[in-house]
Parts: sequence; structure tokens; C-alpha cells
Amino acid sequence: QVQLVESGGGLVQAGGSLRLSCAPSGSIFNIVAMGWYRQAPGKQRELVATITGTSNTNYADSVKGRFTISRDIAKKMVYLQMDSLRPEDTAVYFCKVSRRLTGDLWGQGTQVTVSS
Repeated sequence: QVQLVESGGGLVQAGGSLRLSCAPSGSIFNIVAMGWYRQAPGKQRELVATITGTSNTNYADSVKGRFTISRDIAKKMVYLQMDSLRPEDTAVYFCKVSRRLTGDLWGQGTQVTVSS
């Protein structure tokens, strides 16, 4: 079973930047979209950003202008550049790959903590 592995999380001061990466452990086919989600303590998981096979992007209002999603088609990787981080961005960040026919894959999550 292919797994997604996130990296790049950590502790950063408010106003700082982090870059998250998500890589598959094996081959993935029929990708429809890739995305990042996050879940803060006591809250539901929420969409952060998605990118489709045609490179259309979608962002949560709370991160527009600060976060940028991108992908490497050949490596089947997805990235999240996070700038101007705020304490309210603190959460576990998960990547997701949506596939045609075989459903979604989720990563195990990476912690992002922004100190004030």
C-alpha cells in the first residue's frame, strides 16, 4: 500500500516561513488532485489548499496571499510554502492525494507550531 510522507513541519516564530513537502512511498496513478489540510487541537480538519491536475489552485480564505501550493508532476510530490505565519496557523498538517477509481490517500501529518 502506497503511503504519503509529509516533512518540513516544526516550530517557527510568528512572521516566519516553513515549507512542507509530501512524497509518496511508491507509485501513484490516476491523480485527480493533491492538497493540504490541517487540524488544530479541538477543531475539525479543514482544507488549506488544493491543486488539480490542470494546476488550478484553491485556498482557504485564511491563508490566501500567505501560502502557496505547488507540485512536481514527475515526482508526484506536493508542497506548501507558508509565509507570514501566525499563531492561529498552528496545527497538524496533512497532505491528501485524490485518485480516480481508487480513492484518497492521506499522510500521517506533520506538526506546525507558530509561537507569538
